[in-house]
Amino acid sequence: MEKPEKRIQDFIKEHHVLTLATSQNGQPWCANCFYAYHEDENVLIFTSDNETRHIQEALANHQVAASIVLETGVVGKIRGLQITGKLELPEGELSGKVKKRYLKKFPYAALMDTKLWVLVIDSMKMTDNRLGFGKKLYWPS
Repeated sequence: MEKPEKRIQDFIKEHHVLTLATSQNGQPWCANCFYAYHEDENVLIFTSDNETRHIQEALANHQVAASIVLETGVVGKIRGLQITGKLELPEGELSGKVKKRYLKKFPYAALMDTKLWVLVIDSMKMTDNRLGFGKKLYWPS
């Protein structure tokens, strides 16, 4: 599958906090996580402990959603990204790649005792009002 267009990738790289949405037994939950993006693998990488509610729910239901937004009060500058995908523990070669990428962005994470997780992206919808009011970009398109 082809990579997301540059405008979407650039937006992801400009930010560092995503909101992860999980659900279990009909009850939704959100968690904010610092992330790094590995564009070659098209995954978002973050750390979290197994005991957190969002990880427990994602282990029961790997399908998750996420969002990344630019906070602004200026309508013409509004940008945001909605994402769907699967939450996984990286294994094998991917594990080394994502650890390197995450530690490059957040070197202090090397001092933490936590697990790395990847959000394998299935789809994205980006709103970018700089391109026209309510303009949407989709991946896959």
